[in-house]
Amino acid sequence: MSAEERRESVIRAATTEFARGGYHGTSTEAIAKRVGVSQPYLFRLFPGKKAIFLAVAQRCVDDTIRTFEKAAEGLEGEEALHAMGEAYTKVIAEQPERLMMQMQMYLAVAAAEAEGDSEFGEAVRAGWTRLWDTILLSLGADVEQTTTFMAHGMLINCLVAMGFPRDHRVWEGF
Repeated sequence: MSAEERRESVIRAATTEFARGGYHGTSTEAIAKRVGVSQPYLFRLFPGKKAIFLAVAQRCVDDTIRTFEKAAEGLEGEEALHAMGEAYTKVIAEQPERLMMQMQMYLAVAAAEAEGDSEFGEAVRAGWTRLWDTILLSLGADVEQTTTFMAHGMLINCLVAMGFPRDHRVWEGF
């Protein structure tokens, strides 16, 4: 494999590991083992654990943006809103590690900023701004509709992360 292909395999493996254990609960040893490389080789691809986590966080946001863009392509307003909601719900049902990685991103930001490290927060907020802009444009620059969409999305994230099945009464209205 080329170095770029190895970097890609590290990002995929690290997504699974970080989604399960979070930033502090995941070792680079576990990531290297999942990829099938040594830790020294892992550090030739990425300068450290933080760089791996930030690459995974960026990929998570990029994938979510692509999901929304593809779903809303050629649609406007309510049609775009429903298409993006359905596409996202399908993704988190089929790829729960993506949802759990998002949740871990928020926890990592909170923990890092409590310790005076703003790098995680800056990176995650930049991703969220890109995500917001993607949704805002898909919904015809309607800020209220975008806010409502994002709020419902976060509620759905929490419900899924807590293990509420789709047929549970708390899902009524979605």
